[in-house]
Amino acid sequence: MTIYFYSTREMYGCFSNFSRHGFELDGFYWLTSEHYFQAHKFIETDPNWFAKIREVKTPRDAAKMGRDRAHPLRQDWNEVKDGIMKKAVLKKFQTHADIREILLSTEDELLVENAPNDYYWGCGKDGSGQNKLGLILMEVRDILR
Repeated sequence: MTIYFYSTREMYGCFSNFSRHGFELDGFYWLTSEHYFQAHKFIETDPNWFAKIREVKTPRDAAKMGRDRAHPLRQDWNEVKDGIMKKAVLKKFQTHADIREILLSTEDELLVENAPNDYYWGCGKDGSGQNKLGLILMEVRDILR
């Protein structure tokens, strides 16, 4: 069986980076894993923008700010982004026992982010996406066992 997730309002909504499961990491408190991920695009190039993303109220705003190309991305972003995402997702599930149990309850099922417009982190509209977030969640599930 395959478990699809996307919206935070769905059964497996806690798998979304927009889920409100904050955590402490790298000396800061993060409201969501989306905040952590988006801010880290700018940690070396624009510390003020990094701080603004960290402090913004919603994950949607963090995502929008992270896509703002008026601010330069760190040069190694494509090399480090998967590791940064994994670090955030792992910490989120280590911090919250309730969602850790949900993740572990999926046993060995395939986890797929059903994001129609995202062919990197999700499966894309036609299912041909790389599903990197689903793969990271499955790695984190193995670590937490």
